[in-house]
Amino acid sequence: MSDYVIRSLTHDELRHAVNWADQEGWNPGLRDAECFRSTDPDGYMGGFLNDTMIASVSAVNYDDAFSFLGSHIVRPEYRGSGHGWTLAQHAYAHCEGRNMGLDGVVEQQDNYRKSGFTFAYNNFRFGAQIGDLLPQLGQVLGNGVAPLSSASDALTVYDRKLFPAPRDAFLQNWLGAPGHISRVYTENGRIKGYGTLRPCHSGYKVGPLFADDVGIAQALLASLLAAVPSDHHGQEVFIDIPQPNTAALAMATQLGLGKVLETARMYSSHEPDIDLNRIYGVTTFELG
Repeated sequence: MSDYVIRSLTHDELRHAVNWADQEGWNPGLRDAECFRSTDPDGYMGGFLNDTMIASVSAVNYDDAFSFLGSHIVRPEYRGSGHGWTLAQHAYAHCEGRNMGLDGVVEQQDNYRKSGFTFAYNNFRFGAQIGDLLPQLGQVLGNGVAPLSSASDALTVYDRKLFPAPRDAFLQNWLGAPGHISRVYTENGRIKGYGTLRPCHSGYKVGPLFADDVGIAQALLASLLAAVPSDHHGQEVFIDIPQPNTAALAMATQLGLGKVLETARMYSSHEPDIDLNRIYGVTTFELG
């Protein structure tokens, strides 16, 4: 592999890697490349053979204690050649000394275990047509729901209880990205939930969807979907739900959402101390 070079990706190369993720069925958001890069520009790497990118991986360091791995893709014609493994070693080195998380396809769990990762729980992706969901949600729009376009100090404090590390730069880009729709729920001046909906290569995704209870989660979801143009109501919307949140799973069943994908959340050191019972939708499988 003497002609195999590993280096950080440029902005355009990262967009190319995101397109690969779409071809693999992960259905990334249209603005994911721009938002992802803000957290750790050096955390996106590619493997280049004779100056052609044949593999990609993300290894994003949020702080000195936590990182998240994702987008590990090798072009089909180069799989089994060792290029993906070599790239993964560079990703692990970039995250050295940190607890690393990942959401991987279930079939790859054994390979992740061999690399030192331990299973924590499954995440389930659910989907349904927006036009079918809105009548199910009915009139749950609460007076506490309001538009959200930037991350206030109060929001970052709320988010910190539900994510393993500070991610202020990411949140500012995520909430303000073109096409993203965000809502916050407050009660007596206190934030009790927030969520973001973004357009994807196919339909929309909701993530994060953080809420103190299922009623607030539904109020946020109803408000987000109501903001989608009516001529898009035939498109699907997807939500990624952690299996330990039984209230979120029950909500998905009640609303008629169908399960379309399952991943294994794994960590290299330990499962972070976050309240999964308030996570009704994971932010992204690529960044946690």
